[in-house]
Amino acid sequence: MTTPISIAVKAAKEAGALIKNRLGNPGTVKHKGSVDIVTEMDKSAEELILRIITEQFPDHSILAEEGGAIKGSEGSGHERFRWIIDPIDGTTNFAHGLPFFAVSIGFEANGKVEAGVVYNPVSNELFSAEMGRGALLNDKKISVSQTGTVNDSLVATGFPYDIRTSENNNLDHFKNFTLRAQAVRKTGSAALDLCFTACGRFDGFWELKLKPWDVAAGALILQEAKGSLSDFNSAPFDIYGAECLASNGKIHKEMLDILSIK
Repeated sequence: MTTPISIAVKAAKEAGALIKNRLGNPGTVKHKGSVDIVTEMDKSAEELILRIITEQFPDHSILAEEGGAIKGSEGSGHERFRWIIDPIDGTTNFAHGLPFFAVSIGFEANGKVEAGVVYNPVSNELFSAEMGRGALLNDKKISVSQTGTVNDSLVATGFPYDIRTSENNNLDHFKNFTLRAQAVRKTGSAALDLCFTACGRFDGFWELKLKPWDVAAGALILQEAKGSLSDFNSAPFDIYGAECLASNGKIHKEMLDILSIK
């Protein structure tokens, strides 16, 4: 039976194989901003993903990093169902030959993400989740860590592409967490940061100014692994919002308190 999760897995694996084959040879690299880049492999992988999805679900809409918003063909699904795609989350890593990046594919139905897949083709780790069915890493159930304090925690973050021009650039939060956590990591892939929090490798993650394709799949995986999500003020998390705070739940309040430091 063809389902959104089965198609997401198929598309992620095929795109991942394509990308992995070009690691160290990214082809043409163009700048979308001073530090925001896109490679020809981003576009090739996205085209492959779209082809696999639209062959099975031609009436569904698409929201993709490189292609933007695409409405599906007129029919029952084009307003209700949407695929949210990042062909390479961690493009800068990929462009420099650093083997830490992922394909991220989320499936949204009636405004809620119901399925998500994040695939690192280099490590061959496939994180997946369906709403209400738990989270998996290569078909094995995963759950968040039990770490109880930020002092004992390994946390992760990233910086927005306008870091050079905006005062709201996360450097203040980075300093505050660095002084309080066991350690802070910046991996370059929000999708994998969320998944690493989901499986207990990280205890928490925060970032601002992310896009829906960065977080749609990973946020569902984190939720299904019994983690906690919110914005920086404890309001409900929104994949279309400006802030993402993810944790194992046990350190969420403490992370909120640190994010409130002026």
